Amino acid sequence: MEKSIILTNDISEISKLNEFVEEIGNEFSLTPDVVFNVNLVLEEAIVNVINYAYPKEKHESIYLSAQLHEGSIVFVLTDTGMQFDPTKAPEADITLSLEDRPIGGLGIFLIRQIMNEVSYERIDGKNVLTLSKKL
Repeated sequence: MEKSIILTNDISEISKLNEFVEEIGNEFSLTPDVVFNVNLVLEEAIVNVINYAYPKEKHESIYLSAQLHEGSIVFVLTDTGMQFDPTKAPEADITLSLEDRPIGGLGIFLIRQIMNEVSYERIDGKNVLTLSKKL
């Protein structure tokens, strides 16, 4: 079974994302911990798309699908924004003090820590980010 949602690149859409994740949690019988962590990861990934993939005045769609697959929950996030491969982003140095740490990178660090698999492809002018969490 697959569930999906289409959001626009507007920060107000995050409340729709949160509702979608709650629905998935109920339908797929996910634990509260998994729902919380998945929501955190998806919110981080989608806020990055909203903030960086498109010019501010351009309203575009962000597609998100979820399905159970071989003991994991798999999310596929697709957008037509500027190409960006988060799997190639440098690891955040969390040993640095807050003052010495560069801005950015912690969201990608968080995604890598919570999810078991993170992959990226650029297909037909679209960013396709696949996030998988073992259950």
